[in-house]
Amino acid sequence: MEEHKGNDREEIFSRKVKAGKRTYFFDVKSTRSNDYYLTITESKRKVRDDNFVYEKHKIFLYKEDFAKFVDALQDTVDHVKNELMADFDFSQYEAEAETSSEDNFGEDLKWD
Repeated sequence: MEEHKGNDREEIFSRKVKAGKRTYFFDVKSTRSNDYYLTITESKRKVRDDNFVYEKHKIFLYKEDFAKFVDALQDTVDHVKNELMADFDFSQYEAEAETSSEDNFGEDLKWD
């Protein structure tokens, strides 16, 4: 395995989700002992002193928490869709998600 700076480990799989002014990155990385974990990063592009900077927030998710995390996320989304916004048509966002994967905006995002 090649050397990595700081806590960054070898990236195994990555998925980018563009959402307005934010971009979310779902990255699978490996540990030194060949175990795997997921990082979820929210990156928001901002202007500071006539330059663009990226404000980032990161969550580390370990395999023993995958099922609990996915269940809680699904329960929360279902609650919003079925209880709080039952009359809202979410299908417009599903169509938007399919077409946005072809969009190249934000390809210049940089990581530390």
